[in-house]
Amino acid sequence: MDETTYEVRVYELEKRKDVNGKAVAYRAVWLVAGKLRRKTFKTKAQANSFRADLIAAMNRGEAFDLASGLPLSQVRAMNRMSWFDLACDYSDTKWKDASAKHRADIARVLALTTLSFLESEHGKPADALLRRALTRYAFNTKQRPNQPSDVKEALQWVKRHTLFVDAFSEEETLRRVLDAITTKQDGKRMAAVTVKKYRGILHNALQYAVVRKALKTNPLTGLQWITVKASAEVDRRSVLNPSQGRALIRAIADDGPSGERLVALFGSMLYCGLRPEEAVETRKDYIVLPPLVQNAQTGEWEEPSEDENWGELYVGPVSPEVARDWTDDGDNRDSRDRPKHRAEGEKRGPIPIPPAQVRLYRAHLAKFGTGSDGRLFSGVKADRVPGVTIRKVLKRARVKVLTDAEQASPLAQRPYDLRHTCLSTHLNAGIAPQQVAEWAGNSVAVLLRTYAKCLTGQTALLRKRISEALNG
Repeated sequence: MDETTYEVRVYELEKRKDVNGKAVAYRAVWLVAGKLRRKTFKTKAQANSFRADLIAAMNRGEAFDLASGLPLSQVRAMNRMSWFDLACDYSDTKWKDASAKHRADIARVLALTTLSFLESEHGKPADALLRRALTRYAFNTKQRPNQPSDVKEALQWVKRHTLFVDAFSEEETLRRVLDAITTKQDGKRMAAVTVKKYRGILHNALQYAVVRKALKTNPLTGLQWITVKASAEVDRRSVLNPSQGRALIRAIADDGPSGERLVALFGSMLYCGLRPEEAVETRKDYIVLPPLVQNAQTGEWEEPSEDENWGELYVGPVSPEVARDWTDDGDNRDSRDRPKHRAEGEKRGPIPIPPAQVRLYRAHLAKFGTGSDGRLFSGVKADRVPGVTIRKVLKRARVKVLTDAEQASPLAQRPYDLRHTCLSTHLNAGIAPQQVAEWAGNSVAVLLRTYAKCLTGQTALLRKRISEALNG
């Protein structure tokens, strides 16, 4: 529905008098799309000036806003807003529902945008101070009240020197900002996935400006800019083969107090495909292990046969690692009650636990038990496993198991690569992608796109199937 009109008529001023007939006010009167509008002024000069502005807008052929009855130029002037003020409001609006990592990403984009959106650099504070002030305080809802004096002065300077939001309507300005938020300090372009993410955050911020009526339309929508091809495919060089995976698990088990406490955690990534933030939150009541069987001859309780020694695993709460500034409770893990892409309180599963991981879980429970909240894994000195401990244990195991050439390669370089190994193994084993995706907590499209280069050894089988089809 059109919110503007050109059907406007301006009348002569009305004089408002008191009981003695003395003029006390003057009122401008005009008609907008059949609706009479009035505005009262104390002096005749003020009323005449306002009336003249209405007539000038009509003569320019300017549209009038139906809601306010004013020319669009006046509406924009009334809604004109500093980018710094809008960015602070936007970060506050997103804070409650955003994850800690997304909060940090929003702050980085808003800070980079602000630094490239200044009307003047006169008296500008040091760049390092401005980046810290904007990222850690201005666009951090929790930390903003705790500004030190140097940060407070820097932000006051920014507030005075930031352009108005409507400057984004200039394409040259918008392109300059896009370039600034996607370029690293060394002058190189950021990774393709980061470019796409940062542009999306800026687009959402400008959409908020439209909602706040600081912009009429989102200038970033449809803008042709650089084409960045983002590849989500896993590097097949990072994926372990089965024998390397088993050797890595053995090396972790032998890695002193930290390793033996975490071997089942690494196993859950390698054999069940859990993400690191999912593995650290595994609870005892989320795993179902097959019962032991009694040996008829010795009377001892033993693991069942390999075919029957399968368990089931569910994924519930997750806690990705993040800087303390961005979490509500100041913890370095952002605890959430559901897995990625799941509704509130929803679990993922059941995920099959192969015999190798069943044994790891059983050994862990026998030796370490669980924490007071039922969580399986903890650090030697901490209730939760520090991310740095996980990375150090993996680094030491790589040195023990891999050759020098393999250590220099991406092979199992990150904990997440163990999940990649698991899902690649499932797909190469011929398990239906729909089933693998369900276990992994991904869509089928994302799964196949991500692991396309890790599918190996299928050519001969596919050729055989084609030949059989052609031969009837």
